[in-house]
Amino acid sequence: MELNRKKLASFMLTAGMLFAALVILNGCKKSEPGTTEPEATAMKQEMAKQETVADEVATQVASATEQTICPVMNGNKIDKNIFVEYQGKKVYFCCPGCKAKFLAEPEKYIAKLPQFKK
Repeated sequence: MELNRKKLASFMLTAGMLFAALVILNGCKKSEPGTTEPEATAMKQEMAKQETVADEVATQVASATEQTICPVMNGNKIDKNIFVEYQGKKVYFCCPGCKAKFLAEPEKYIAKLPQFKK
């Protein structure tokens, strides 16, 4: 019986503390003065438009610097499994033979690579 009382008291104390914390934290919320619901909706829509534009720009930048063609065999698509790290950037090739040719004379092919263009 004594054990059940202790458990109940412990539970009640914990529940009371949680309730007090919720009341205190809820009272700390601040509302933005002067912002009406239509204004808030308009602000959210504008932010969504700006995020969309930012995403489009990021996609364009990424596609401008993403390598899709082998620098050795012009016109051949790259195989993402065949690459070498050169000057801190990955250079992809269509086949292992192109990788070897690049490693023999890398400066010959750098101008063809979008990730090295300024």
